[in-house]
Amino acid sequence: YRWPMILWNYPLGDKCTAVRQKQLYVKGHPLRQQALEEIGFRWSGNATLGWLDVCHAAAIYSQMHGRVLNPPLQFVVPSPPTPDSELDGPWPWPERLWGLKLGQRLKDVRVKGAYLKGPDAHIRKAQLDNLGFVWTPKRGRRK
Repeated sequence: YRWPMILWNYPLGDKCTAVRQKQLYVKGHPLRQQALEEIGFRWSGNATLGWLDVCHAAAIYSQMHGRVLNPPLQFVVPSPPTPDSELDGPWPWPERLWGLKLGQRLKDVRVKGAYLKGPDAHIRKAQLDNLGFVWTPKRGRRK
């Protein structure tokens, strides 16, 4: 699909964030909100995906990489390739995880202790350990 030229360089992500956070374009306009819901607009966005989604994506990545969980920082859960692409079986990533910045989320776990606070911290750490999470990756650029 080719986007019309008038939409090239349109800051769609920024506008979606503004709709979610500030109710831009939809405040006081229930029909607009309904129209967005009908096309599957995510009101929460990917930033609020919780631990279970991160853990689910981590488990899939770990399984695909020999029980080693060390994705590059730039790794984002992909959506499926085009229908004419050849796959070796079904697409492993559920739609709800598409676009999840797994590499960044796991870096936040390492550096900031993200998701590792509170009463479930020890359980979550054990889950990551069981997935082969690399707590201290080797320094330098990954190939």
